[in-house]
Amino acid sequence: MSTEVTKEFTANLPKAELHLHIEGTLEPELKLKLAQRNHIDIGQSTIEEVQKTYDYDDLASFLAVYYPAMNVLQKEEDFYELAFAYLKRAAANNVRHVEIFFDPQAHTSRGIAFETVINGLYRAVVDARALNVDAALIMCFLRDFSKESARKTLLEALPYKDKFIGIGLDSDEHNNPPLKFARQYEDAAAEGLHLTAHCDIDQKDSIEHIRQALEIMGVERLDHGTNIVEDPDLVQFAAKNQIGLTSCPLSNGFVSPEMKGKEILELLAQDVKVSLHSDDPAYFGGYIGDNYYQLADQFALTKEQVVQLAKNSFETSWISQEKKDIYLKELADYVAAN
Repeated sequence: MSTEVTKEFTANLPKAELHLHIEGTLEPELKLKLAQRNHIDIGQSTIEEVQKTYDYDDLASFLAVYYPAMNVLQKEEDFYELAFAYLKRAAANNVRHVEIFFDPQAHTSRGIAFETVINGLYRAVVDARALNVDAALIMCFLRDFSKESARKTLLEALPYKDKFIGIGLDSDEHNNPPLKFARQYEDAAAEGLHLTAHCDIDQKDSIEHIRQALEIMGVERLDHGTNIVEDPDLVQFAAKNQIGLTSCPLSNGFVSPEMKGKEILELLAQDVKVSLHSDDPAYFGGYIGDNYYQLADQFALTKEQVVQLAKNSFETSWISQEKKDIYLKELADYVAAN
């Protein structure tokens, strides 16, 4: 146990959140409220019943709960409400800057218009300024959908390019390597968009997928990605090129008993820009402050290590150096006062 780092310290620590799926913030209360408002039969009529369905032990069983839950999101207002509810929690966790993933194909494939999704989310991003949270959107491709679907999604998204800052890649990685989407990544980069990609923990061909994402596709960040420790050469590459690794301890804990804590500390020791985030907090039992605290507690992190993780989150975010400097000073002031 860490005696140096308290729950209060991690909750109030200024931080950036860079790995957060907005669909993964759908709390049971909101799911039930939206189901009733939109007259959708989800097969549950109480919050307790909804909570019982949030039960899984691997990526496939999680996705089987996760995607059907999205049926309650129908109108622009629903997406706004989902995002704003998360942003209020982010403010309570002293998240100063957040880059939010969203999955348009999970919605367009069930008949919801792209503009409904992005306009609802973007309105919340704008309104987050009133909460003193600086927010932006990252559009993800679902890797278990076809290349053609990704191509169409990017084309559909480009007229809204002023509303999102980059692209990502998520969902089931098995037999869906990063290179499957190399063309979309090149096209997005040519449009001036930032690039990141999920390389989930303990996947088949993990290291090969990490290598493709880093060496061939030129991503600026790896989401999860801690299996990189299996290849010292790639670890060196990530450190040298200041690649951000966005790790999510509580969600890791669902598939790996130790939350990948040892790997996170190993990467930290090798000057890799690893940072902590909450992934799908409604489903994995905690928001970003909880992720910091649980890791610190279980692995006896020093205050210095916790602060370095927060520093890395700002340094690998997609904001100007001027903004980074402001947040890093805020972090330094907080540490000096606590």
